[in-house]
Amino acid sequence: MIPIAVPSSGKREFHPPHTMTPEALGDEVARLIWESFSDFVAEEAHDLQCALGIPTPEEGPDQRLVEEMLIFLMWVHTRAIQLAFLGRVPDERIRATLDALHEAVFEDLVINGTPRAQLPFFEQRVGARYSEYHEAAKSSDDSVGVIALRYMGAKSILPTDL
Repeated sequence: MIPIAVPSSGKREFHPPHTMTPEALGDEVARLIWESFSDFVAEEAHDLQCALGIPTPEEGPDQRLVEEMLIFLMWVHTRAIQLAFLGRVPDERIRATLDALHEAVFEDLVINGTPRAQLPFFEQRVGARYSEYHEAAKSSDDSVGVIALRYMGAKSILPTDL
């Protein structure tokens, strides 16, 4: 498991410029991911662990759950960018934005204590999850949720449980 520390960025307001480069958009979306992730770890991880039947140690939420939530939040934001811009801007600009987003998240992981040598393994898990989420999204949002919850620790969740 990659030890994931939540970046301690001061919450700053986002004021979108009239034009934004793909790199700037990627950086801003990475910031949104970290804010969502920070809120999850601080406020919701314990409740989700309990709901999934995962023991909750005193030292904090299960690291596998935390890592899977980060991957899921990254995918959700990636998917939102793809859906928002597909067919509206050149594919290269979408790719540049997504590359900037992922680079920013990975660099934040390193800055906050993740050994750089572990990043390739994390990137492999990210790619594998993205592939599964993408396939599931072709059928329904519920299918994506089922896959995410299973990776977060729910062993017997069914689509009807959502």
